[in-house]
Amino acid sequence: MTDAATGQGAARPKGARLTGWFHRLMANPSFQSWASRFPLTRGIARREGAEMFDLVAGFVQSQVLMAVVELRLLHRLMEAPRTAAGLAREAGITTERMEILLQAAAALGLMRRRRDGRFTLRRKGAALLGVPGLEAMILHHRAFYRDMENPVALLRGEVDTELANFWPYVFGVRGEVDPAVTRIYSDLMADSQGLVAQDTLRMVDLSQVTCLLDVGGGSGAFALAVARAYPALDLMLFDLPDVVPAARTRFEAAGMGQRLAVHGGSFRSDSLPYGADAVSLIRVLYDHSDDTVRSLLSKIFDTLPAGGRLIVSEPMSGGAVPERAGDVYFAFYTMAMRTGKTRSAEEIGRLCADAGFSQIIARPARRPYVTSVLSCVKPG
Repeated sequence: MTDAATGQGAARPKGARLTGWFHRLMANPSFQSWASRFPLTRGIARREGAEMFDLVAGFVQSQVLMAVVELRLLHRLMEAPRTAAGLAREAGITTERMEILLQAAAALGLMRRRRDGRFTLRRKGAALLGVPGLEAMILHHRAFYRDMENPVALLRGEVDTELANFWPYVFGVRGEVDPAVTRIYSDLMADSQGLVAQDTLRMVDLSQVTCLLDVGGGSGAFALAVARAYPALDLMLFDLPDVVPAARTRFEAAGMGQRLAVHGGSFRSDSLPYGADAVSLIRVLYDHSDDTVRSLLSKIFDTLPAGGRLIVSEPMSGGAVPERAGDVYFAFYTMAMRTGKTRSAEEIGRLCADAGFSQIIARPARRPYVTSVLSCVKPG
């Protein structure tokens, strides 16, 4: 290593030299071959080799999953075990290729091949059907796959991403978005909101709250979950004017129309309503830039009374300890959306502190791939 000031070779710290030696050893094909045979290391070598192959083959696994969902194979197997020939006829593809798809799905643990040659569901396949909105999100990934086709171009900002064009209204656009786009977005969000609400309410106690304002609350899925969990709590919802009627409809259908006050507006340009002693942001911040987040947090701080609480629930980066869901999937998804980013709990906490909040607590996530939660309080 060369010292920048003198141009002379500088001694590397002992730890760095050992790390470099170890990495060179691990990259040596001869050592890898030996480690795969030596009794004390072969288990580790084989496991890490399989994990490396999963990284290489992951895109094929995702496309197999897409085909399984698009052809509704899990639904068909829910009814009864089926043969490849029968499923092939219904799908309009050859038996030989259906056999390949079914074998792949079985290898991924979604189904099982029986001794009689028929295929049946496994627990993972049945569980996939039970996750609200998951199939719709998998099918929606077609656009994400195209955006990720050239990941280096995406990282350089050279891709006119489809996801950015799919979600325009969520970023404050008014009067320019096809209502069908709004409906698709709202349905996708509402379908998956049940799991987010479930985990959020497990991590946050609202028993001392009298009125909750859900900012960016969409069609009211989270607010309705709160209403059911806390019968005495009053609720307000703030979102774009094209969205809030769906929330009112959802509450009225549940027989709780009187529990929710809806307010239409954009938090980019409009003031937030007063009267709540807690505000929730459910999967909102990661859709937006730091500047937009700072402005929103400032508005929330101003609208809350002293002692009022803010609850942030969304997928987060692992920060100093990178985490798969937040730092792989959601980090690149938000990059493709081109306006937001995943942040660690520490980053969100700093933004909240800059807005004036204190008592900032990051709750341990039960399922980071669903959501993580941070809460804070307005001093006073």
